[in-house]
Amino acid sequence: MRTAARPRRYVAQHWLMVLRPVFRYSTTRDAFVLRILGNSTGPVLRLDRRRSRQSFEGVDRRRTQVA
Repeated sequence: MRTAARPRRYVAQHWLMVLRPVFRYSTTRDAFVLRILGNSTGPVLRLDRRRSRQSFEGVDRRRTQVA
């Protein structure tokens, strides 16, 4: 039995919809795993909720020194 957790791979929501017949949602892992072999092998997919980096046009407040 595997002792280290399998790494999660973040995928877009439209890919999860396409792969829905092959993957199921596991509440214990909070991720999608393969339907038949998912308990022990295969990828572990999560919905990519991370935001893309946006350029900030305003004043950068991290390095200002206010007296």
